[in-house]
Amino acid sequence: MNLLRSSLVASLITVTGLAALPVSRAHAADELGGSPVPGVCMLSREAVFAQSKVGQAASERLGQLADQSRNQLASQRKPIEADIQSFQQKATSLSEAARKQQGEALQQRMQTFQSQASELNERIQLTRAKAMQRIGEEAQPLVAASYKNHHCGLLLNRDSVLGGNTTNDLTADVVHGLDGKITTISFNLEPLPSPSATGGGAKP
Repeated sequence: MNLLRSSLVASLITVTGLAALPVSRAHAADELGGSPVPGVCMLSREAVFAQSKVGQAASERLGQLADQSRNQLASQRKPIEADIQSFQQKATSLSEAARKQQGEALQQRMQTFQSQASELNERIQLTRAKAMQRIGEEAQPLVAASYKNHHCGLLLNRDSVLGGNTTNDLTADVVHGLDGKITTISFNLEPLPSPSATGGGAKP
């Protein structure tokens, strides 16, 4: 029955780690330097999310939602753990049939718990994606304006650039513009899509 207890811990770790948000990756562009490449610009969408006020507000809200999910799972975990411990203590005194019946019942409860943990995981990831999409939509006009002002002809993902001159990095402009446009957004945990919406409905 130690496997049951290990599965409980794994399920909790999965959900509690989900609210981690992207942060700006360290890169060597500034160190390598070099001459500016005319028309080539860069932008870090992850840094925009991590550094802007609205991104930080979204990060805080996602953390709250993850904490709520963790607490919900913890309250469901305690009675299962107590019953597992009780079963382990009395297992040797039970008949084979009773031991099998109770073990299967505990396994079923564990499977239900793991399913709920997985659903919360998916909902947090979906909520995070929706929040980032909304912030991205707010930032898009700012990106376009900065792109034009810098006379860009090509926009690269800064987080994928191994090195070079960062003169035409639009990230700071976009963060500054976003801070002047919006500072927070409100949202709750997204529901999972219905089976029909994901193509899982019955076939005609």
